[in-house]
Amino acid sequence: MADAYSPFSTGPVHDSFLMPIEDIFNIKNRGIVVTGHIERGTVHAGDPIEIVGIKEPIRQTIVRELEMFRKLLTVAQAGDNVGCLLQGIQPTDLERGQVLASIGSIKAYKKFSAQVNMHSREEGGRHTPIFDGYHPSIHIRSVDITGSIKLLYGMSMVMPGQSIEAEIELNVPVALEVGTKFVLREASRTVGSGICTRLDGAYPY
Repeated sequence: MADAYSPFSTGPVHDSFLMPIEDIFNIKNRGIVVTGHIERGTVHAGDPIEIVGIKEPIRQTIVRELEMFRKLLTVAQAGDNVGCLLQGIQPTDLERGQVLASIGSIKAYKKFSAQVNMHSREEGGRHTPIFDGYHPSIHIRSVDITGSIKLLYGMSMVMPGQSIEAEIELNVPVALEVGTKFVLREASRTVGSGICTRLDGAYPY
């Protein structure tokens, strides 16, 4: 059974809008609709937004319509699960794991520093240590991405239950900011968690 661990929470409604894309639908005679859980802020029908991460370049679009439980909305806010009809976007422009965001509010990165907690065996974590260059699946918001972990301060291995500082490099750029939380997975098992503490240069779109 897949574990249900999740470190994510919903932010205030007055913050800048951010919604991870979970599903993408190409609806005949309407266009492209993406669905997701609004992580923070508010969005209105007609708002200009950006699509950030995974693919390049960053694309700007307009939220033509908002829908929740088959009802059209004029505004949606943090905590809502909504569908957004996007203007002028093709299916090839989108991928699960991107985010919809207020323009200029967030950038994509491949490298960042983090505080990482490796779960103990009793917490469902690994039974053996990890070593420098460890390649877990890194779950950030709505997507799993392969990445590598560089141990710092001359450390060569980390035991289950230890907390460390590390540098992480992702295979693709993801929308990140200081404070973004993530989990480390092996197959369906969560073996660790962490939080971004420093960003290393926005991806050059």
